[in-house]
Amino acid sequence: MTVLPPETLAVRFEEHRSHLKAVAYRMLGSLTEAEDAIQETWLRLSGSDDRRIDNLGGWLTTAVGRVCLDMLRTRKRRGEEPLENRLPDPVISREDGTHPEQQALLADSVGLALLVVLESLSPAERLAFVLHDMFGLSFEEIAPIVDRTPGTAKKLASRARLRVRGATPPPDPDRSGQRRVVDAFLTAARGGDLEGLLTLLDPDVVLRADGGVLAGGLRTIRGAVAVAGQLGTFERMATAATTHPAGVNGFAGLVNTMDGQPFSVMSFTITEGRIAAIDILSDPERLAGLDLAVVEG
Repeated sequence: MTVLPPETLAVRFEEHRSHLKAVAYRMLGSLTEAEDAIQETWLRLSGSDDRRIDNLGGWLTTAVGRVCLDMLRTRKRRGEEPLENRLPDPVISREDGTHPEQQALLADSVGLALLVVLESLSPAERLAFVLHDMFGLSFEEIAPIVDRTPGTAKKLASRARLRVRGATPPPDPDRSGQRRVVDAFLTAARGGDLEGLLTLLDPDVVLRADGGVLAGGLRTIRGAVAVAGQLGTFERMATAATTHPAGVNGFAGLVNTMDGQPFSVMSFTITEGRIAAIDILSDPERLAGLDLAVVEG
């Protein structure tokens, strides 16, 4: 076993930062809290008396998992507003996907629709699913984090997997195909074309719109007819705002601005050529905290 001096430890930790942020983001659905979790993980590592770590990457992954689990449990104990009552933070990237930090964070394109479902899981279910299904940790490694046996950790992940599969249709992988559907949505919205919009929507489409606390929080509308009934809102947005094509959590989306200020971020889940989910964040406070410079210019 190798004993790592403090300066080497700091360098090695930075090598794993992108991976740790990816884990924490999937666990917490919040970019700010993900950074807090990374900082706490560093404090735990740098304050540890035992520097003899064979597999630093594995140690850090389990450590950030413990930190995130504690944060999720603290949310519930404090009676904080459940994050399932708001949209997770979107990750914005260039349309061509060339922004390296966002690429590392969303290597497997974790869309907002999936993150919404993860918010509904128990903390232990979420950790077991994220660490096993998304990052390949064994249930033997996960079990001590959740204070369960490996068999119970496997059951937690299995329950989570069933809920995720039942609630999130598999998105089409082709970004160019996604973009064609999003462009067609914009054309229908700008033209007030109800029939055209209906042809683009999956019969079971879900619209989630989060305007922030002052606007009543997260609002959910289900079904093609009900979502198409929002055509007037889509039309006003499409004609009044400047739309910027962007990657939103790895999929084709839109960043809308008015007078140079962010107005909304729209994420689309496209399944078999139709829109299965639309997620809209228009909370001014949260929009102000996003890095939207990557899509402007």
